[in-house]
Amino acid sequence: MDDGVNVTGSLRARLALTLIGSAAAIAVLLFFVVRTYSAQIAQSGQDSILEASVTSILDAVTLREGDVEVDLPYVAFSMLSTDADDRVFYALWQDETLLSGYELLPVADAPDGGEIVLVSAIFDGAPVRVATAARILVGANDRMRVTVSVAQTQDALAGTLNRISRNVGLIGAGFFILSVLVASWATNTTIRPMERLTNSITRRGPKDLTPVARPVPLEMAPLVASLNSFMARLDTSLKQSEDFIAEAAHRVRTPLATVRSHAEATLQRVEREDNRQALRSMVRAIDESSRAAGQLLDHAMITFRADHLETHEVDLVELVEDLVTRLTPVAEMKDIALTVVSEGEARVEADAILLQNALRNLVENALKYVPEESEITLEVSATPRPRIEVRDEGPGFPPDQMQDLAARFSRGENAKDTIGSGLGLTIAKDVAMAHGGELTLTNMPEGGACVTLLL
Repeated sequence: MDDGVNVTGSLRARLALTLIGSAAAIAVLLFFVVRTYSAQIAQSGQDSILEASVTSILDAVTLREGDVEVDLPYVAFSMLSTDADDRVFYALWQDETLLSGYELLPVADAPDGGEIVLVSAIFDGAPVRVATAARILVGANDRMRVTVSVAQTQDALAGTLNRISRNVGLIGAGFFILSVLVASWATNTTIRPMERLTNSITRRGPKDLTPVARPVPLEMAPLVASLNSFMARLDTSLKQSEDFIAEAAHRVRTPLATVRSHAEATLQRVEREDNRQALRSMVRAIDESSRAAGQLLDHAMITFRADHLETHEVDLVELVEDLVTRLTPVAEMKDIALTVVSEGEARVEADAILLQNALRNLVENALKYVPEESEITLEVSATPRPRIEVRDEGPGFPPDQMQDLAARFSRGENAKDTIGSGLGLTIAKDVAMAHGGELTLTNMPEGGACVTLLL
């Protein structure tokens, strides 16, 4: 993936496949279980009828004057009639002698007590079910064994089983489709808390490291607890870093100011040109370090306030005019005019301190690069979006570096000889983003740079 995450598969797909595969296995098992049970019930019904037929024939057999007589009852065969017109076969044996019926009909070895034996066989090219029973007839001087077998083809049974199989198959298919829908619903329901957690964290700002307070399922509790612990440690580490930077910047600026004052005083007393040049370089380095320390302090303050943004109604025109009033003495030293252009009030919900800090950095940047006796224009507008444009008459931005100039500590090639830390545009960009806006850099056609702070 583009995010560099090592992915081994989809949990949603794995869960869905597990549920659907289980449903398919259950549907197949259900089909065979129901079909087997239905076949046993249907076979049991046919067997009961065959047993009744054999019993009725066997009851009709009598022994008279040493001869076996039987009047085949009509009901013995009529009860075997089916919708499929199954064929019926029978055989009546006296000991080893066929008295009536089909000689080749398979006859099972049945006990003499009239117990019925049921077997399946092939007769006349068709599968048949054969019921066989035997009885001992005793006369005055005779004793003989009579065996009766009745067989019936299984076309009706096969048709019944086919209908049962079709109905069970339809029921199984319906069960499978319902299981797929239930699996899809169960999968979405199971995954949804993870998606909500993901969306909740994704919607957070880059500085929001507050613990996850959204209720989560029991199984996700260890993950969320670990995530909260990690964010707490990270938040502590970031705050310590910001505090260190702010403290370091604060402690550096004071001795730098002392060193600068001593360097300037010494510069007034030194007469040799090489020594004076060295002192000027020292003052320049001190100014650059002091400005960098100040901007580091500003950046740390902005980072903290952006994480805990407190907005109030702010009039951008009034804020810009107040800033221009305070920076005018600095601008007048270079004969630079600061001009405010507006179309009336432009009120927004914002943090006034952050906006003022961002604008001060933009104007100070412009003051560093514009030539003497030029103009810096600050235009305030409320439509279509609240924005402040800072335009100057300087050299502008290097076109090939413009997209990277707002990065931290980034400076253009035309700024090598100018004191700076590369944080001014970064501070303005962070303030814009904290207010849901953006910072854009352009060069004007007539020359000069234009920085637009959109809110």
